[in-house]
Amino acid sequence: MEEQWIREVQRSGSRAAAEALIRARYDEIYRFVYRQTGHKEDAMDLTQSIFLAMLRALPTYRAERGTFRTWLYRIAANKVIDARRRARLTPLPLDEMEVSSEEDFTVRMQNQALLEQIESYVSGLEPQVQAVFRLRLYAEQSFPEIAAALGEQEAAVKSRYYRLLRRLREEFDPHG
Repeated sequence: MEEQWIREVQRSGSRAAAEALIRARYDEIYRFVYRQTGHKEDAMDLTQSIFLAMLRALPTYRAERGTFRTWLYRIAANKVIDARRRARLTPLPLDEMEVSSEEDFTVRMQNQALLEQIESYVSGLEPQVQAVFRLRLYAEQSFPEIAAALGEQEAAVKSRYYRLLRRLREEFDPHG
């Protein structure tokens, strides 16, 4: 169905098709962004920006280069990277568990602090490294999906990701 909506937008600028396309992917992209911003308002603004960029770039989208989802995540990852350059965003831990005790709360706060340190560190790296990190961690994409989104070989993406993990362990793991 997405392909049909895309063709309608590309051919005639169909507003209904554009809205259907946005509705189909909005929640998924919003969750991806929210995990990285930690604030509803920031996530909503950034998600809107992502879809505006998607609509502007839709005439250049070609299915033979990759899936629409992959293409959209590339736009989303780049917009998050740009936003992190402009403002200090607070990512949410991936495990949003209920706090059941003071000890759990302390552990959760330590995890949040560590995630913020890691985010700050990663935000200072090259955009290609940031994109791999964000697509893997926050979008939970596979290496083939990330490779397609970035237009790179899967082996290069895996190598970049595992080098980053090694750097993060060296930087943030007191036990090595």
